[in-house]
Amino acid sequence: MKTNKAIFAILVCLLSASFFAKSQDRDQLTVPLSDPNKEGKVKVEIITGSIKVVGYDGKDIVIDAVSGEKSEKKTNRERPDGMKRISTNSGFELTAKENNNTVSVGVDKVNMNVNITVKVPRKCSLKLSTINDGDILVENVSGNLEISNINGNIKMKNIAGSVVANTINDDIIINFTTITPNTPMAFTSLNGKVDITFPSTAKANVKLKSDMGEVYSDFDIDVDKTPSKANHSTDKEKGLYKIKKDEWTYGKINGGGAEIMMKTFNGDIFIRKVK
Repeated sequence: MKTNKAIFAILVCLLSASFFAKSQDRDQLTVPLSDPNKEGKVKVEIITGSIKVVGYDGKDIVIDAVSGEKSEKKTNRERPDGMKRISTNSGFELTAKENNNTVSVGVDKVNMNVNITVKVPRKCSLKLSTINDGDILVENVSGNLEISNINGNIKMKNIAGSVVANTINDDIIINFTTITPNTPMAFTSLNGKVDITFPSTAKANVKLKSDMGEVYSDFDIDVDKTPSKANHSTDKEKGLYKIKKDEWTYGKINGGGAEIMMKTFNGDIFIRKVK
């Protein structure tokens, strides 16, 4: 018990180093899990930059980070004619906190573009989010995965388990090797395509909607042809009478299963089968 308390007392690992925008120098944090024989969870939440997570055969969480170039169109400061910008604030602090097999990763400068790469045991749950100037990439991981991006892609391959993924201004592209049975999943974008590849044996009830695009599938989906329901509403004070019809498409893959929802406003939906 004393040993465990000592381990939990060393919960915060700090890396303070200078990283230069045009340098490829990297430093690493290696974070052991409290119980490496149990599944871990990694949380990475940043404002600016990319996140890459790769599953490997080790037991520790290995993190490295490097600062990236700021997008020139993101800055509001004017540059004098004929002058070059020299970065003077390229240092940052990368932190990793481990508690009860959950590792939380972050950086101290929210406006700096920092690209983070994390190696995790192949069986590991993830919660990843970024907002600006970056994509989220995940490879060779099995677990419950919660992925959020605002202005970048979400790309995942060789994934096993379940995924909830959403982005605003780009694509979601995911390749599953296996999916967790009886577990709902959701994939949503606003201005991008949703392109998901499932094992040929996947069973699901699908709920699909693309306002400005089309839906394509390798699977023979048993589409529900029941007329969509109409909801009537009345506001007598304003003299308004409305009828709203359900715009979703419902269907079953391989007889049905847990619900898989796919939605985009300005893009196509692709439901692919591993071949």
